[in-house]
Amino acid sequence: MDPNGPVTLRTSKFITNRLLQRKQFVVTITHPTRANLSRDEVAERLAQLYKSEKERVVVFGLRAKFGGGVSTGFGLVYDDEEAQRKFEPKYRLIRKGMAEKVQKPSRKLRKERKNRAKKFRGVKKIGASAAKK
Repeated sequence: MDPNGPVTLRTSKFITNRLLQRKQFVVTITHPTRANLSRDEVAERLAQLYKSEKERVVVFGLRAKFGGGVSTGFGLVYDDEEAQRKFEPKYRLIRKGMAEKVQKPSRKLRKERKNRAKKFRGVKKIGASAAKK
């Protein structure tokens, strides 16, 4: 396996989506001598292809074909950062480093807290649902 072997990017089902201020397409990557390409590397190459900033390109859903050599996925190229922040799902913004992940207590802890609060009414309910010391 040659780590800097030939790589071909081909886009299909190309749509210029004016409503969501982006270009969207299916990307097919041919990499016969490589295991796969990183999402970051694909985004870099697509940015060159569509004359855009690397930060505006979002690549997701990459899947390698059985037997290797070919991968397919989806690509989006946003017109500007504002549109990207507005229309892109939060988890993908977090992945890109454009949003902060909300840290919340574990699911089990939240459920225990909720059930503890069920036993009380009024002001005591607030105290019961507060974190234990």
